[in-house]
Amino acid sequence: MNYQIMPMDRSHLREVAALERICFSAPWTEVMLEQELYNDTASFLVAENEEGKVCGYAGLHVVLDEGYIDNVAVLPECRRQGLARRLVEVYCRFGEVNLAFLTLEVRASNEAAIALYKSMGFLPEGQRKNYYTAPKEDAILMTRRFRQGEDIK
Repeated sequence: MNYQIMPMDRSHLREVAALERICFSAPWTEVMLEQELYNDTASFLVAENEEGKVCGYAGLHVVLDEGYIDNVAVLPECRRQGLARRLVEVYCRFGEVNLAFLTLEVRASNEAAIALYKSMGFLPEGQRKNYYTAPKEDAILMTRRFRQGEDIK
């Protein structure tokens, strides 16, 4: 299936909020997502299929030369098609030129996501005890570092 990656705008908010509810136990609301549209430190992307349906999304917050990847979410029926990789790759390309590093948290039990992030050059660098709720679980902190525009995997 073909997807188009584009900046999130107001027209995507309802679908992205629904995706949040499907994928996360503590989902962002439509209001929270809308506020990010006006946040100068944020960049949110959506992946639309050929019918214009939002099948995935990801968010990035940047402070100075540090990037934090927020939620990466893909509809269950659209997983295992490289969509999460494509979304994160956009932020990695940005990071190679503009950032010292990108970091993210992932559930310790989410082996598929951990494997994906490792394959993209992210390394486990710490753990956040009981970071997630429903169910309560630790987060693995993963980071991909860059130097002078070049990846230092």
